Amino acid sequence: MSMDWKRYEPQDFFDELITANGNPRAPARRLISYLGSLSDEELETRRQMAEATIQEMGISFTVYTEEGNIDRAWPFDIIPRTISARQWSTTAAGLKQRLKALNMFIDDLYHDQNVIKDGIIPKHIITESKNFRPECVGISPPFGAWAHICGTDLVRAEDGEFYVLEDNLRVPSGVSYMLENRGITKRVLPELFEKDRILPVDDYCANLFDTLVSLSPRKVKKPVVVVLTPGIFNSAYFEHAFLAQQMGVELVEGSDLCVGEDECVYMRTISGLERVDVIYRRIDDLFLDPEVFRKDSVLGVPGLMRSWQKGNVALANAPGAGVADDKVVYAYVPEIIRYYLNEEPIIKNVETFLCEDPEQREYVLANLDKLVVKPANESGGYGMLVGPHSTKKDQATFAKLIKENPRNYIAQPTLKLSTAPTIVEKGALEPRHLDLRPFILQGKEMYVTTGGLTRVAMRKGSLVVNSSQGGGSKDTWIVETGEA
Repeated sequence: MSMDWKRYEPQDFFDELITANGNPRAPARRLISYLGSLSDEELETRRQMAEATIQEMGISFTVYTEEGNIDRAWPFDIIPRTISARQWSTTAAGLKQRLKALNMFIDDLYHDQNVIKDGIIPKHIITESKNFRPECVGISPPFGAWAHICGTDLVRAEDGEFYVLEDNLRVPSGVSYMLENRGITKRVLPELFEKDRILPVDDYCANLFDTLVSLSPRKVKKPVVVVLTPGIFNSAYFEHAFLAQQMGVELVEGSDLCVGEDECVYMRTISGLERVDVIYRRIDDLFLDPEVFRKDSVLGVPGLMRSWQKGNVALANAPGAGVADDKVVYAYVPEIIRYYLNEEPIIKNVETFLCEDPEQREYVLANLDKLVVKPANESGGYGMLVGPHSTKKDQATFAKLIKENPRNYIAQPTLKLSTAPTIVEKGALEPRHLDLRPFILQGKEMYVTTGGLTRVAMRKGSLVVNSSQGGGSKDTWIVETGEA
């Protein structure tokens, strides 16, 4: 028996592959026709092959629990998500526009603060931001770029359009899984890559390397680039090692680096000290340099900020870039784009209520059962309230938190997130909600991934896609459909 798409019901959401009347969307036609030709047994064999590949390649992520750290195999669904190349080119242009404006905004905050003087954003939003770093005032990184690697989370609503859910400008992770997802899918569904016009994703590491090299303060033929990791117990260590290996650069920990008397950064090697030009750091600001931030940090490098402030080393992302990934600042991004670029945002924000505004707060408190409430600086799906899935007790807790610290909370409508067919128990096909994290690079040039990391809420009805909260992943296909 082959896969029966007629029995698949997209329900009351925009489905990425199937229209409301049960027909495949243009970018998914070949995929669905092919999957429909496979027997249930054949499909199950492919699914098992994907699982075996993940085990064999050691693709894992770490979950922090009370019992300790647990390494889990990467949860993966073999049915890709498809998007038309035409729609993607507009989305990519919107992502570039957004990062360009955000970098101008960050640069302005650490210099003249015209955005505050001109009344676009209230001063206290910045002064009270957990991620504003006074130590960065007056610094001018190359090309005015502070966030060189950005992971912007997109969701598709019932109108089929993409909306920005949040920007991740500190140490965004997930790109290695995007690349591994493609590798697994090519093993499992090789026939489709021969026939379908699926755009490639494998140029990311080369583009990342070029971006990092472009930041080098020394104009030498081969600048020394390293990836700085907190170590093997970090949840994204797999990715740190993967990216270093793919770029052909050293993976280092803080203890491998030192700052010399000349205020340059050096890497300890078997043959002595070697100067480092660019550090792709996967460590949060506060752990980077115990001389400036947390005195107890053993992850960073004493003197690193001095070296960076003197322009002797480039840090990507730059310290202080996280000021723009505050979820309260997010609400102002459409205005920020208009202010710096004099353009209308190409991709819209999700409607957002600021709890610090008395009128908006009143609305939020009266509608906690319908809204999603998020703290300004948490990530990974932690510390939030999903109204329709919450209890009266949960709502009372959040009402208290909001009243105690209104600046720290925003609320958004519960979106009707798009779905895609996903293989669940016993090979059945069911819709599951998903989002998309493309990655945007900015150094001398700008670059957007072809698609991104699609994360799937594997639990029925769940809207939480984070792997730490039981989410999984799919390959993302940007498909040339031949349509104008």
